[in-house]
Amino acid sequence: MIKTIKIDVDKCNGCRACEMICSAFHASPKYSSNNPARSRIRIIREPLRDLYVPVYAGEYTMAECAGRDKYTIDGKEYDECSFCRASCPSREEFHEPDSGLPLKCDMCEGEEEPLCVKWCMHDALILEEREDDVQEASEQPEQEDLEIGLGSLADKFGLEKIMDALARMSEKE
Repeated sequence: MIKTIKIDVDKCNGCRACEMICSAFHASPKYSSNNPARSRIRIIREPLRDLYVPVYAGEYTMAECAGRDKYTIDGKEYDECSFCRASCPSREEFHEPDSGLPLKCDMCEGEEEPLCVKWCMHDALILEEREDDVQEASEQPEQEDLEIGLGSLADKFGLEKIMDALARMSEKE
């Protein structure tokens, strides 16, 4: 089962209950404190239109992205980072405030549903579950893939070095 949080921006009123419960759940010990900087969800606010956009933390990226696209929404300009879910070296969002370690939404592991979804009073956050057909990868690589890989190695390092490496490997076995 794949779990995702669907966000309905039209229903979010910016109450930040999701940020509070998330930070409390991830406090050590659980529920001992509230620090929104520890939250795995953030509310981005557009004050002129009274618009709020919840964004939850995604995967960590080792480097900042190359793209710096700009988006104009109702006359206000946003950069790509505003809506990005990744924690990366170029932003402070989604990093643990004390250690600087990256944060990632874990869907409140151990709970029936993410607490941000449970505590959202306006149903702006909705848990969606779907089955994903994951095909088991075969243990043995396909013959064609193996030939392509060996061909690339031979082009890069030469056939003689590959033969030497194979000979050393077979001696170890």
